[in-house]
Amino acid sequence: MAALDGRWAEVLGQEFHKPYYKELYKFVKQEYATEVIYPPSDMLFTALHLTPLDKVKVVILGQDPYHEPDQAMGMSFSVPEGVEVPPSLKNIYKEIHEDIGEKIPDTGDLTRWARQGVLLLNAVLTVRAHQANSHKGKGWEQFTDAIIKAVDAEDRPIVFLLWGRNARDKKELITNPKHLVLEAAHPSPLSAYNGFFGCRHFSKCNKFLKENGSEGVDW
Repeated sequence: MAALDGRWAEVLGQEFHKPYYKELYKFVKQEYATEVIYPPSDMLFTALHLTPLDKVKVVILGQDPYHEPDQAMGMSFSVPEGVEVPPSLKNIYKEIHEDIGEKIPDTGDLTRWARQGVLLLNAVLTVRAHQANSHKGKGWEQFTDAIIKAVDAEDRPIVFLLWGRNARDKKELITNPKHLVLEAAHPSPLSAYNGFFGCRHFSKCNKFLKENGSEGVDW
């Protein structure tokens, strides 16, 4: 699996020596050798590579990678340039447009967000082709919980956007009173009308960041 560097390597280094991670590593290595797995192994930690720990200002939690060809790129909700924008991301763009008036992009590549400090983190970092949640419960959750705890420990105001039940279950990991936690329904077409649309998370996020001396995100 791809290596980490910088402060991510420092704060997560101990995870690599724990029994659960050794089992996870064996499992994932075998899966890549015998099955079609997304994202490509060299994109496994793209979110961490593009958003160093000391640059994180917003965290958006997803569930697991897209499981169809050419979609997953190691960041929650993001797909590569030229790939059709998935339904949940379309709804995210729609809410941004309604909330702050930004033009709806024609690309689903969220690299621009990541480079501004938006950590696009899935709870599970790999998946078998065509099998959603197929790597659930294999150890990734413990690893990504460690990532959330590392961000929570940062001594500056950070916004956590928790959409849907799986993301909201992570709220208990966020204990630093400096941070802002915003919760809503998942942007999926199945649930977006149950509280995602109209949540105004993007304006609330930027208002909080600016009030605390940080630049808002150019959504």
